[in-house]
Amino acid sequence: MSTPVTSPPEPSRRLTRRERPFTAEEYHALAEAGILTEDDRVELLDGRIIAMSPIGAKHLHCVNRLNELFARRVYRSEKPLARISVQNPVRLSPHSEPEPDLVLLRPDAPQDRTPIPDDVLLLVEVADTSADFDRAEKRPRYAAAGIAEYWLVDLQAETVEVARTPENNDYAEITTAKPGDMLTVAVLPDLDALPVDAILAAHA
Repeated sequence: MSTPVTSPPEPSRRLTRRERPFTAEEYHALAEAGILTEDDRVELLDGRIIAMSPIGAKHLHCVNRLNELFARRVYRSEKPLARISVQNPVRLSPHSEPEPDLVLLRPDAPQDRTPIPDDVLLLVEVADTSADFDRAEKRPRYAAAGIAEYWLVDLQAETVEVARTPENNDYAEITTAKPGDMLTVAVLPDLDALPVDAILAAHA
């Protein structure tokens, strides 16, 4: 009696996981659909939805101080030197839309769209526990997008890192300001300098 010949089993099909980055438009569609809400502390970087650190008291008050310090300087006349945007998005690219803590925008920046790098005079991030991420992940992206000047207020180190001249996905000029130093914005020579003490100190 002959033994029946059976065909070898077909190899199982492997399911390959494929990831595709979100566009800014898709990111906003998630919010419009209620999948993301205003209570979700997230931002879009390179097509990835990144969870942001909760805002603690030190972070909150530092952002408020920065807002007050800049407001006194840029809104002294009917023609402001800049416009202040606090914790609002900036469209770096079709796949990146972070929400920095404070941005100085050109006074004539269009108000019918999300700001883009050409609108930005200065971008500031305040970090209590996220300084390493802001330095290693965000700074290169801001430089690549052409943001002219980036400040990182490191609350734990009690310093302000000033990055200028974007070049090769980083900044050619990076300096660290400490209490006692004064800070200026390179593209706003008429803006009065800000004391680092006033940025960091609760009594400012």
